[in-house]
Amino acid sequence: MSYRKVRVFLISTAILAVLLGTAASRAQEPAQQPDKPAGVQTPEQTRHRADGDRHGLPLETFAVTPGTKFLVSLQEELSTKGTQENSTFTVKTLEPLEAGSGFYLPSGAEIQGHISRVEPAGVAGRAKLWLTFDEIHTRFGDLPIVAEVVSVPGDHSVKPVPNQEGLIQGRTSTQENAAAAAAAGAAIGAAKGVKDKDKKEAAEGAALGAITAYLMESGRGHELNLPKGAKLELELERALYLVKE
Repeated sequence: MSYRKVRVFLISTAILAVLLGTAASRAQEPAQQPDKPAGVQTPEQTRHRADGDRHGLPLETFAVTPGTKFLVSLQEELSTKGTQENSTFTVKTLEPLEAGSGFYLPSGAEIQGHISRVEPAGVAGRAKLWLTFDEIHTRFGDLPIVAEVVSVPGDHSVKPVPNQEGLIQGRTSTQENAAAAAAAGAAIGAAKGVKDKDKKEAAEGAALGAITAYLMESGRGHELNLPKGAKLELELERALYLVKE
């Protein structure tokens, strides 16, 4: 083999070795992940159970915003009959409370409240109950909460009153009940005239009895009763911060 051929062979061999070494080095490098757009979280980072620590993040990160609605379950019976003002009660959350950043408080948290005012139905009024929610108990401490009842799912005898914070009231009697009462009143009112065989007196008595019974029944409300386990839908009036300062 001539010197020229040997030289070409050596140069070719060296170039081949360099190329093979570069390819092997690249094969050992970890695959690069595509760039993640700013603010996008991976699935395991989407939701975090709040532990009361800010972890150096802004307070707003842990805010459950005003207007958030969630269901709770009443832990004892409440009624306008026999319930005293300032009596305490407890509800338990049936849904997680989530901040916009993904931090959340699991369902099952207890909220302590008290009865701020009670109005029994009486003879001609609607039963009314004012509920005030004071604090929510978490594993990392008690947090102040401001919320009001916006609905009582499944119970058509009770309704919240818009623009009157914390007030729920019973409904008045139906027109069917009032009509039935009027018929009964007419029969009672006519009884004396029938007994005395006085048609005019019977008619007047029936009319008076019907009107009196109708007015009493149509204006009379029923006591408001919320049994243990009743569901209430609450709405936050102020932000709830899932941190313990």
